[in-house]
Amino acid sequence: MADEIRFYRASEKPYGAFSNLYRRSVVFEGETFPTSEHAYQAGKARKPEVREWLMSAPSPALLAMAAHGLYYWDVAPGWSTTKFDRMRDVLRAKFEQHEDLRELLLSTGDARLVESATVDNEVNRLWGEVNGVGRNMLGTLLMEIRAELRANSEDAEPYLVAAE
Repeated sequence: MADEIRFYRASEKPYGAFSNLYRRSVVFEGETFPTSEHAYQAGKARKPEVREWLMSAPSPALLAMAAHGLYYWDVAPGWSTTKFDRMRDVLRAKFEQHEDLRELLLSTGDARLVESATVDNEVNRLWGEVNGVGRNMLGTLLMEIRAELRANSEDAEPYLVAAE
């Protein structure tokens, strides 16, 4: 098993599924979103019309670009302190709702997961790494979710055996 698994583009096999731009629906807060990026960014807008504009973006990549370009007065109050919790909750929903994605995440063992971007900017250094530099928050949150899923599946196993 690799010590480190790097991912970035949603189209890369097999780990592109870890990207928030990967096209897999997520039910979050009672709404179905086309991607986890949509579910995450839906919480960023202060006003319903800005949220609607973001959600109408023709692709998850354009949605992300539009959301990163919002004026501070269009961003929900407290976003800088709540965004990581929101992303954790969105990722939990994504990997709990799709068994194949959950299996893929669990198959990474204890490898360090790294969103490895090529363009050096503040957003890429926050959510991932560029040339080994960055906070890698997406990778960190994925590793947290992986640990939760593993713990939950270990808790469930004795019941499965007992039911046989």
